[in-house]
Amino acid sequence: MTDQAPGRPSAARAEAVRGWGQGWRGARRAGRIAVILCLLMSACASQSSQAEEPLTQPIQKTQGSTAMTDDWKTKSDAYWREHLTPQQYHVLREKGTDRPFSAPDDHGTVKGVYRCSGCGLELFSSQTKFDSGSGWPSFGAPIAPDHVTEHVDNSSFMTRTELLCQRCGGHLGHVFNDGPAPTGQRYCINASSLDLDSKEAP
Repeated sequence: MTDQAPGRPSAARAEAVRGWGQGWRGARRAGRIAVILCLLMSACASQSSQAEEPLTQPIQKTQGSTAMTDDWKTKSDAYWREHLTPQQYHVLREKGTDRPFSAPDDHGTVKGVYRCSGCGLELFSSQTKFDSGSGWPSFGAPIAPDHVTEHVDNSSFMTRTELLCQRCGGHLGHVFNDGPAPTGQRYCINASSLDLDSKEAP
């Protein structure tokens, strides 16, 4: 049996304690290095994201697709007042009505595509335009069913079907079941809600 002073650890135990202490200090050092690396990587990623962020571009009327890429239906009232004429604003945003026979192309003498004057979405073609005698531009059908949204309108002490632009929600007019064949419908539209694009004549 080996003699050993009371209260003093063996050499093997002391060596184990020293090894544990060194390992613990090494782990703490490695942890601090990992934290510093994470902070540096986060800062670099943030700077890269800011550098790649595109500059805000002026909003343009989008043609073609009905996709809400510019979120047209949430644009502010100030935006519409700035980009529309007073009569266009009255019709599209306040659900107003043009005076009858005020449209210069009421009888459909010009060929082309009629777009929403608010957002540029294609709404009607001159091929389905006809003289209804009502004093407002009239069409037998929209250029695509999903470009126009219908809502029940109980204003003016009557029930009618209101027409809205699918993309921007602008008021267009109403549709009635007294049109010619083949649809039997009359899309009665305010001229102020339309822009005629004669370059796209069918």
